[in-house]
Amino acid sequence: MRKLITEFIGTFFLVLVIGMTVTGGKGDFAPIAIGSTLMAMVFAGAHISGAHYNPAVTLAVLLRGRISLREALPYIVVQVIGAVAAAAMVKFLMADKIPASATVMANPTNGLIAEIFGTFALAYVVLNVATAKGTTGNMFYGLSIGFTVLSMAFAFGAISGGAFNPAVAVGISMMNLASWSDFWVYLVGCFGGAALAAVAFRINNPEDK
Repeated sequence: MRKLITEFIGTFFLVLVIGMTVTGGKGDFAPIAIGSTLMAMVFAGAHISGAHYNPAVTLAVLLRGRISLREALPYIVVQVIGAVAAAAMVKFLMADKIPASATVMANPTNGLIAEIFGTFALAYVVLNVATAKGTTGNMFYGLSIGFTVLSMAFAFGAISGGAFNPAVAVGISMMNLASWSDFWVYLVGCFGGAALAAVAFRINNPEDK
């Protein structure tokens, strides 16, 4: 249960910061706030749950073999619940700032590519700094993960919104920061990028079972 509580808390605050930062008119600084929050939450929760806070990361860790399907499914459910709760809180606190309607992604194909690359980078870094035998006991994993999200958000945010996380995609769609019609982009892109990262990790680390 404590693992699920940790996953809820981390995902909740990640989505809460995204929503509050963007609706509060600080969108240009959103990658910094998001990366910093994720970094802090990873340091806070990694020793308990692994600090996934992202269904795509959970998929990558599952394919890598460090979590069972029986464990992964509750993780994903709780992550989505955390995102929904955070979106509801943002809508309550920033009711007058929530867009009346969402803007449809200008180029879904480019958005899909952006989400694949961004999520691949995130999942690849997570697998290598937080699950690999060669980096066991390191103290830089939170920084690495947080700065990866920060960098990918700056790089791809203008194209896809820079979710790199299906739970985040649920949250931003609820807040009208992304259109539900583009939700498939996040599902396919995030889970696809995570799966590719798991494959790359296993190829590069054949002895790390």
